[in-house]
Amino acid sequence: MTTSRMEAFSDAVIAIIMTIMVLELRPPHAASLAGLRPLLPVLASYALSFIFLGIYWNNHHHLLHAAQEVNGKALWANLHLLFWLSLIPFGTAWMGETNFTTWPVALYGGVLLLAGVSYTILVRTLLASPGNTLLAAAIGSDFKGKISIVGYVVAIPVAFFRGWVAYLLYILVAIMWLIPDKRIERKMSSE
Repeated sequence: MTTSRMEAFSDAVIAIIMTIMVLELRPPHAASLAGLRPLLPVLASYALSFIFLGIYWNNHHHLLHAAQEVNGKALWANLHLLFWLSLIPFGTAWMGETNFTTWPVALYGGVLLLAGVSYTILVRTLLASPGNTLLAAAIGSDFKGKISIVGYVVAIPVAFFRGWVAYLLYILVAIMWLIPDKRIERKMSSE
């Protein structure tokens, strides 16, 4: 089967996840800018999560654009990814509302780690399909994907000592992905 239905469903789920996150934001009761100060951790966790969801949405789009076919295993692998992404609003809210304390920051990292692992599983599942030779040529070694997982694995235990340091490690992973990954685009334009 083609990738269009899986991509459309995933786009809708990610849009809903982003909407849930913004609906969780509550304005301050004070009518001054000083009223925003207590909300800064909430806004910071929201911003990082929005960026991560945007990164997943963007890379998922490129991944499915390069894939020529999906099978039942790929559909389940995609649902696995969407499950972990759907937990990002919970981790975001808990982390922001507790001012980046140990367990919320560690749980947030766990969700990011499992989302990264599930994305890797989706990629490997698509690569196993014989009809996705273009995708296989475009993906290569997936260095950034491996480094991301290592970053999460390092950040989770760091959260038990310094929550803000772990949060900064999550930011570094996001920054790495904000640098455009042109592998798939280059391969598609050369074909």
